This record gives sequence, structure tokens and C-alpha cells, in this order.
Amino acid sequence: MNIEVLEREHGAGVVDHLSQALHMPAVTLEDMCAAEAAFDLVPYGEATRRGLVALRDAEGAVAVVLGNPFDLDSQDWLEERLSVPFRYRIARRQDVTAYLAERESEMRALDGVAAEMQTGPQAKDAAQDLSFETISETDSPVVRLVASTLYDAIKGGASDVHLECTGNGLTIKYRIDGVLTPAESVPGVEVAEQVISRIKVMSELDIAERRVPQDGRFKARREGREIDFRVSVMPSVFGEDAVLRILDRRALSDQLKGLTLDALGFDADIRERMRKLSAEPYGMLLVTGPTGSGKTTSLYATITEVNKGLDKIITIEDPVEYQLPGVLQIPVNEQKGLTFARGLRSILRHDPDRIMVGEIRDPETAEIAVQSALTGHLVYTTVHANNAFDVLGRFMHMGVDPYNLVSALNAVLAQRLVRVYCNACRGSGCAQCRGTGYRGRKAIGELLVLNDELRELIIARAPARKLKEVARANGTLPLREAAMRLVNNAETSLEEINRVTFVA
Repeated sequence: MNIEVLEREHGAGVVDHLSQALHMPAVTLEDMCAAEAAFDLVPYGEATRRGLVALRDAEGAVAVVLGNPFDLDSQDWLEERLSVPFRYRIARRQDVTAYLAERESEMRALDGVAAEMQTGPQAKDAAQDLSFETISETDSPVVRLVASTLYDAIKGGASDVHLECTGNGLTIKYRIDGVLTPAESVPGVEVAEQVISRIKVMSELDIAERRVPQDGRFKARREGREIDFRVSVMPSVFGEDAVLRILDRRALSDQLKGLTLDALGFDADIRERMRKLSAEPYGMLLVTGPTGSGKTTSLYATITEVNKGLDKIITIEDPVEYQLPGVLQIPVNEQKGLTFARGLRSILRHDPDRIMVGEIRDPETAEIAVQSALTGHLVYTTVHANNAFDVLGRFMHMGVDPYNLVSALNAVLAQRLVRVYCNACRGSGCAQCRGTGYRGRKAIGELLVLNDELRELIIARAPARKLKEVARANGTLPLREAAMRLVNNAETSLEEINRVTFVA
């Protein structure tokens, strides 16, 4: 049955007719405004897409107000998604839309005024507005689907959005706390192609080219702040897939105001040793781990703690994701010839005390970083390796002299990010954690501090087993044991630490 046909036939009284026929109590806009929106249960993006809203009354009881009681797909989705008891209610579609638009306006009013004052109207118009009002006013279903997907991803705290074309249509996934979480499946191969084309248009990519990878970016505006999206489109057997990396610079900058080693979750021993290492006058402090393990965040936490305005601190990064007050931050621009190596040479002529090199990728950058550490600078940097001992082999493979390396290197921190149990459900799964049982992450680390004995063993090419024995005697706790401490403290599961660390 079509709700639009009924509205034309019965006019404003359609809700009363449906309420009696379906035995579903009707509510008005005034009734909805008297309750509290439960957007933790049904996010804005889904509410927009499905034309419904979840509400809580004063006693905490949950009701879902439907604008279209014949949408059985949404009802199936609700009954599968919501882990709390709830009741159905019915309201005019216009009232549901008005209610959501009013709540959205309230949330973003002050932020929108502030953004207008800071950026001006021209800058404001450069980004697409991801608000409930603009999404609901859009006529195109594809534009609405893309906008509501981005909206829901941001509200859910996702770092990436994955749009995967399949033989049947489009699968949408979010990366939340480092793990891919299925969000929705949209049937229709044509719809999938249109969604990817829409992403290409937003990113100013070639929509006619479907045979080679393309990279781009675009901006969107949410609650008065601009959010960057980096886009990677890749050809596949079913068409094209797209991955959108979400970069909310203002949110990251706000997080940095309270960012310390304590906030990251490292144990007390690593925190104290890192602080001592960061206070050294020269040398190299290196953080290693796979992509997405929080290496850059750890370095920023360390720099934030020592940034008292007494030292000249310069960073070179690709890209600059966090903005630190009082720190000169240089973005790599390889198209213009500004590489890590070239930028690092220029930094050394700028009289720095502390230098951060976002990542060591090539022999030239490695050699300059080591020489900088040997000539009176404290160098913070990262490199991709599985553990603290593999770093030594990576540098030697890049041609760095072992004697210079061990002379420059103060310590290596190998780290991972481990999901911790959701506080609301303690791991059983609920709406707040999207049924995963986990919410948020903690950093675990393996800190190798070099001393004379270890330096002599490294130069002598001693076997890894001997290096690990000496390091253990000097206080290095293996990564796996650090992870097991979280399990023993009932903060996470054995399955989670098996996901991020090797089983001994």
C-alpha cells in the first residue's frame, strides 16, 4: 500500500485511519517535542533515509515513530538493530521531518554562526552542508543516500567509509575503532554506479574513466565546521570501489588540547620512560607499528607534553593532520618537490631544537634523520615495522651505518591500538557500540631503550634471541604481555588481542 495515495485520499486524517487499522497509537508533533530524541539508537543518517525517529519518554521507555508504517524493510531493520525494548507509533511524515529538522537546527545553530564569523560566506559555500534539513530537501535519491551515509559515518565516529560494488548492488561499511563494520546494503547495480559517480563529481574526478585508480578530495560542513574527505576510487570486477577517509581537523585539534600519554592508555612504566626520553637534549625517539596503530598520535602526545614554548619545534608530515600551537608544521608536497628528505634539510637550517619527521620511507630521509640526531637535535619519527627489533633491520636495509644508527637511537616504541569493552554493555553488544561489544581503544606498547650493552650487541650483529633477552632484563615488556594485561583486567577480550598481536 502507498502512503502517498492514502494521504491524497484522506488528507490530514490519514494518520487517524491508519492508527485504528494498524492498532498503532498516533502521535503529534507536539507529542514528539515533549520526548527526548534517541539518536544513539537510530542515528540521523538512518532517520533521514527511513523517515522515522526513535524517542525516549521521561521514564526511559523507547518508542519509534514511523512516517510510513508500510515500510516493512525499515521495521525489519529496527527489530534487528535495536537491542532495547521499543514500541511503534505513527505520525504524519511531515511531522517526522519537521521534528528532525528542528532538532538539527538546535544542535548546529551556535556553531553555524561561529563558522560564518570566522570563515565568511564564500568559504562556507565551498563545502557541502551535511545537515538533516539539506538532506531531506534533496530530490535525488542518490544524492540523499551519499549525504546521509556521510552524515551517519561522522555521527558514528568512523574514520573511513567503504563503498563496495558487488554483483547485486552496493555494500556500505564504516571503519570504527580500526575495524570494518557493515552499515547497509543497497540493491541495484545502477544505483551503485550512480553513487560512485556522485563521489567522483564531489571529488572533481573523471566520471568517464573507470579503468584506472583515481584519488581526490572534497569538503563537507557539519554543525558549522568543515570536514575533509580524502577519496580513493579503485576499479574492480563489479565496477568501482571507493574509500573515503574522514579528517575532522577541528575535532582532532580539540582532542589535542587534552592529549597526553595518560589519555592514550599506556601503562605507567611506559609513560614515565617516554617522558624521560622526550626530555633528552638530542638523539632519536622512534615509534613503529602498522598503519592505523596510532604512531603519529603518540608522538603528538609526547610533543604536547614538552611544548612549553622554550624550544623551537618543527615537524614535516604527510599530511599535517593535527594542528599544534607554537609548532612550525610543514606539509610534504611531492608534486612541488618538497619531499621528506628535502624538507628535513631545510629544517636543519631553521635552527630547530626538536624535529618530528612524520615517516621515514627512503634511505635519504633515514640518513638525514640519523645525522640530525647525532648533531644535537632531538628527532621524533615513525617507521613501519612489526616490533621494536625489526626497526633495526629496516634501517640497515636502507643502508644506514649500524654504528651511526645505535649512536643516534635513544629508544624504539612499538605499539598497537586495542579495542576495549563498551562501558554501556561491558561487551555484550548494544546500540551505543553498534552491537560490537567494543567502544574506544587503548594503546599498548613495547618500549626498547638502548643502553651500551644493547648497542654493542647490535653492532656485533648478535642474534635476535640474545637482543630480546638483554632487553627483557632491562625492563622491555613484550607487546603480547602488555596486551594480556588488558585481558586480565577485564578491559578487552582474548580475541581482540589476537587480532592485533602475534600469538606467542
